[in-house]
Amino acid sequence: MTTEDYNKCVDSFADSVYRFILKNIGDEEKAKDVVQDSFEKMWVKVDEISAEKAKSYLFTTAYHTMIDRIRKDSKQESIDDKAYNNHSYSEQYYGLKDIIDEAVAKLPEIQRSVILLRDYEGYAYNEIGDITGLSEAQVKVYIFRARKFLKNYIGSLDEVM
Repeated sequence: MTTEDYNKCVDSFADSVYRFILKNIGDEEKAKDVVQDSFEKMWVKVDEISAEKAKSYLFTTAYHTMIDRIRKDSKQESIDDKAYNNHSYSEQYYGLKDIIDEAVAKLPEIQRSVILLRDYEGYAYNEIGDITGLSEAQVKVYIFRARKFLKNYIGSLDEVM
């Protein structure tokens, strides 16, 4: 990949990678750091990556960097943070987007990642498998389970509201 190809990759995919990571992590600063780290890792290997595979490489790198960040942060979370988060809850919703975001946040990590890649970013099943390291069948199963959970969760809220 040339420097020009790399710059085009940054221009084309930075926003979509950021949205994907932000939906998973939920913290803007951490999401920016993950995206920055991903582009840095891509720059280090710019000579080894073909321009055609740049998007896949970038999303795969961002996904794995995000997983590493989540694992690192979970080990460093203090007791005070856990106690504070357990006692804060809000029943006020500002709209459908908030309800959907809350429902997506309740999904297990892998289901959240595959559903975001499929439904928010528009990746094909085989591309999601390449990014996450799952087989195409596993991707389909996780997406099915995630959609089933979301349907049940959002459906149960309709009865309450």
